[in-house]
Amino acid sequence: MIIFKVSKVFYTFFFVFISIVQFGLCQDSLVSVKAEQGDGIYSLLRKQGLNPYAHFDDFVKLNIANIRDSIHIYEGRLYKIPPKKNDPKVEVLADNTASTVKPKTKGKKFPIFGEKYQTVTPKSERLKGTIFYVVSGHGGPDPGAMTNYKSKPICEDEYAYDISLRLARELLSHGAMVYIIIRDENDGIRDERVLKIDHDEVAYPDEIIPLNQVKRLKQRANIVNKLYKKHRGKHQRLIVTHVDSRSKGQNIDAFFYHHENSKSGKKLAENIHATFQKKYKKYQPNRIYDGTFSDRTGLYMVRNTSPATVYIEIGNIKNKKDQRRILEYDNRQALAKWISEGAILDYESK
Repeated sequence: MIIFKVSKVFYTFFFVFISIVQFGLCQDSLVSVKAEQGDGIYSLLRKQGLNPYAHFDDFVKLNIANIRDSIHIYEGRLYKIPPKKNDPKVEVLADNTASTVKPKTKGKKFPIFGEKYQTVTPKSERLKGTIFYVVSGHGGPDPGAMTNYKSKPICEDEYAYDISLRLARELLSHGAMVYIIIRDENDGIRDERVLKIDHDEVAYPDEIIPLNQVKRLKQRANIVNKLYKKHRGKHQRLIVTHVDSRSKGQNIDAFFYHHENSKSGKKLAENIHATFQKKYKKYQPNRIYDGTFSDRTGLYMVRNTSPATVYIEIGNIKNKKDQRRILEYDNRQALAKWISEGAILDYESK
């Protein structure tokens, strides 16, 4: 009996030891690459021939000690690259009419996202049957909040629009039907830090955006409400994105607003807010997330639209820390992904 016990203990110890060694060897066998100036997680993965959306979480797990500001990597440091997954092959369809995609092996083209991002590959059908309206703030004759970055002008509407496009793309990939209300047919999703300012945005489908603020807001609210009636009975949600403008010294987190009398709007804001809290806790465990969700019925798009609405302030365009959140395209992609995950959480928890 004693010999048997010793053998069993030895066997268990040997098994654990071998497992640890194998894990260590597996970790050591991973390729490490040095981050160059301007690199983010997505660009680093693309350079290695990997799909950044499929490998993002694995990369973070491998390199969490060397990541700051949620997904920001350090220039000059070495990062382990996760092993390649078998990504689904993409079959591009010629038409651009349907808005819903199915999680098989097909991808669909949406030229509004630009040549690089126009093919949307299905990830799931978790949002199948849902309708989303995505409205980026300002646009057309109104650039919104403005400031300078390295002597170059940057403005709110360009960054809110880029985040909105990325968000729409994420929602589409999970089977939702998405209406992009403010549109710029020649911008697409852009990976530059400084997004070129233009004034050629239109309101869905191709209405000229008025200069007058009240008329401008009324126009987009009317468009959303008309579409809402068309899809009555379905799960419909409106997401409005803005970049705030405050004093240069004021660093803010993302804020989420809803109508005080809308239970569904409150739930949507709460679920997106909870997703942001979870992400910050995971990626920045030593940082307190100060963003909140609250009612703010005085906002025109919150007060005058039919769907349950969340109005999101991404950050302060004049603050250097907040600028990093919007200037780096990896961060804009992360924001869009987190908002979409919050929308999925909201739908699945109904």
